[in-house]
Amino acid sequence: MKKYVCNICGYEYDEASGEQSQGIRAGTKWGDVTEDFVCPICGVDKSNFSEA
Repeated sequence: MKKYVCNICGYEYDEASGEQSQGIRAGTKWGDVTEDFVCPICGVDKSNFSEA
């Protein structure tokens, strides 16, 4: 499982944990996260994330 970090605020999406606030289950790969995902901290879109 990989982690992806928001380039703006530093929030980290962990594939092992998912993102419960957006209904993304634990174990969801970054590639399977929908394109309408936004950072739960600063609100930027998925294109502003890099692999950690």
